[in-house]
Amino acid sequence: MAKTIIEVKKNPNENNPSVLRRFSRKIQESGIIQRVKGNRYNKRQESKLKVKKSALKRMGRRKEIEKLRKLGKMK
Repeated sequence: MAKTIIEVKKNPNENNPSVLRRFSRKIQESGIIQRVKGNRYNKRQESKLKVKKSALKRMGRRKEIEKLRKLGKMK
C-alpha cells in the first residue's frame, strides 16, 4: 500500500475549526478511511504446511477421544 501524505496549511486569517474541516474533507476525498476499513477484517492466507499440521493435530485428537470412548474412560 502506497503512503498518501495529506497536508493542510493554515491560512493567516483562518480559524482552527475550518482548518480541521478542510483536513477532514481532504481525508474523505483521498479514500484512506475506506481503504483501512476495507482491510480491517482481511486475514492473510495460512501456509499449506500450517493448514496440514493443524489438520493432522485435529485428526490425532479425534482418534485419541474415540479410543478413550471405546475404553469407557470418556462419555
